[in-house]
Amino acid sequence: MNEPTPLAAAAADYSEWLRVTKRASPHTLDATRRDLARFLETAAERGISTPQAVDVHLVRAFVARRRRLGLAASSVQRELSSLRSLFRHLCRTGQASTNPAADVRAPKSARKLPGTFEKDALGSALDHAEAQQLHPRDHAAAELLYSCGLRLAELQGLHWGQFDAGLTEVRVTGKGSKTRIVPVGSKAREALQTLLAAQPTGAVDAPVFVGRGGRPRSRRALAVGLKRWASAAGLAGRVHPHRFRHAFATHLLEESADLRAVQELLGHANLSTTQIYTHLDFERLAKVYDAAHPRADEPKNVAGQQDSGAKIAT
Repeated sequence: MNEPTPLAAAAADYSEWLRVTKRASPHTLDATRRDLARFLETAAERGISTPQAVDVHLVRAFVARRRRLGLAASSVQRELSSLRSLFRHLCRTGQASTNPAADVRAPKSARKLPGTFEKDALGSALDHAEAQQLHPRDHAAAELLYSCGLRLAELQGLHWGQFDAGLTEVRVTGKGSKTRIVPVGSKAREALQTLLAAQPTGAVDAPVFVGRGGRPRSRRALAVGLKRWASAAGLAGRVHPHRFRHAFATHLLEESADLRAVQELLGHANLSTTQIYTHLDFERLAKVYDAAHPRADEPKNVAGQQDSGAKIAT
């Protein structure tokens, strides 16, 4: 069996550091290992075996190769980010003197607005009495996703001890092991109480969504259950867990325009991530401006502005 090259050993040590010291999630670890493994293949083909031998030209060649293979820009961005993080770590530990990926520009990807549900359609589905009775667990999952803006992984890992006594708020640990507290709406509380009454235990360490053997229900089972509930409730369109999170963010921003508050509720590290949800129409933005800006003394003629040829960036 061949010994790993110094570059491969450094990448393996970095992955272990992420696991032990940074306590990265299994998903993050798997993605990072895959990203670095692809780069190591490119380095090996060019006879480069040490961190010190990696230069900006190799990194650029790696990025160009991945694009030629048809990889999405967002995936190349992630791979380049993993490479930058590796060499930042190697520079800190003295295994490299420079970060060859630091100045390599990632390809730009088209900024797509996330798919969401129409507010009235989703509200009608969540209030559908027959679907609630047929699928109380799936209905509770839908209510929680929409009420709290949870990610699927956060929903899947929920246990009763994360809620306060009145089920009015839930403590969630999201990406990067960051914890946030999110309010739970009244409809979601009712669905949780129905679910709790039907389960054998509500112990603090018991999962909210129980699967086989008393273990947390799998992510796939949760996603399939949501589709089953949506079909019974008459909710049209593609139904997947993250779409409820999109609806949570979009509908909150439409009503409040408070980007910072929504950022906190979503658990986004950067405000730029939240800004993808700001596809509010110009009329609504103008109303917010008129109500909030100290110099907005007179109402704006929104229709007139648009007729005069003003262009609104989207």
